[in-house]
Amino acid sequence: MPKPNALINQETDHARPANPVFSLTILGAGSATPTLRLHQTAQLLTIGSDYVLIDCGEGTQLRLIEQRIRPGRLRYIFISHLHGDHYFGLAPLLSSLNMSGRTEDLYLFGPRGLDEVLTTIFRVSDSRLNFRLHFQVVEPTTSALILDHPLMTVESIPLQHRIDCTGYLFREKPHKPHLLREKLPADVPVTYLKQLKEGKDILGAEGEVIYAAADYTEPGPLPRSYAFCSDTRYVAELVPQLQGVNLLYHEATFLDDNAQRAAEVYHSTAKQAATIAAKAGVGKLFIGHFSSRYKQFDLFLDEARTIFPETYLADEGETTHI
Repeated sequence: MPKPNALINQETDHARPANPVFSLTILGAGSATPTLRLHQTAQLLTIGSDYVLIDCGEGTQLRLIEQRIRPGRLRYIFISHLHGDHYFGLAPLLSSLNMSGRTEDLYLFGPRGLDEVLTTIFRVSDSRLNFRLHFQVVEPTTSALILDHPLMTVESIPLQHRIDCTGYLFREKPHKPHLLREKLPADVPVTYLKQLKEGKDILGAEGEVIYAAADYTEPGPLPRSYAFCSDTRYVAELVPQLQGVNLLYHEATFLDDNAQRAAEVYHSTAKQAATIAAKAGVGKLFIGHFSSRYKQFDLFLDEARTIFPETYLADEGETTHI
């Protein structure tokens, strides 16, 4: 397995589409104990033509198949921490990708020790990957830029759980201005069009403005953002980093009448998740990771919406366009 990198920069890998897909599919929204109704944590973020897997609980590859998502299109995997319900599906997924003939590089981000676990599994099973698996250790105590992609950046979010745990913030890069081609003469050189798309004025020989970018372009769509806060107790310090994100996922393992229990095991309640969302002024909140002790989840929604009305259950199988 290749050595970790300080920052993966893939700025030259892809040309940027005019308005790329930016959507989230919930694959699993349950907690540690599996149930017939909820699967363990896993999410798929689609950014342009790339698939990004966030956590990989047991059975994740089956969930991908059920949703008719081609695992071979995965390019990045982010693991929050080394409790089994968040990564026990990873080794089987990698094995299946290998058996399907994958040769394209795959980029894996996660806590220190994840590489040791995978290396041991592959060694004792005498498995050899036919593709390069690039592993990057994510430091759990500080926020850092860990991926620079043509369409987005990814930052780590320090969480507080019983073991080292990290969330992830996915920010779309600003869109270039949209060119109002119909306002320009038909014989405008292509080089001028490219400059205008970059927001640059076209100047004449004497430095005079021939075509002003402001007159022939309009702002592109606002960049979108998604924050994934995996297992954590209530941490008010998260608010500044989450400020204004379009969509926040925040675990809500317990209802508020079990707030003391939540604090003891480093988890959050629905009310606490909603409080973070309200203070950060996010657009929408998804809650999940519900304890298996609960058989109905409407109370989670009711409790959270008293604090933050734009709260929704992380509904397995549903895709949300951010």
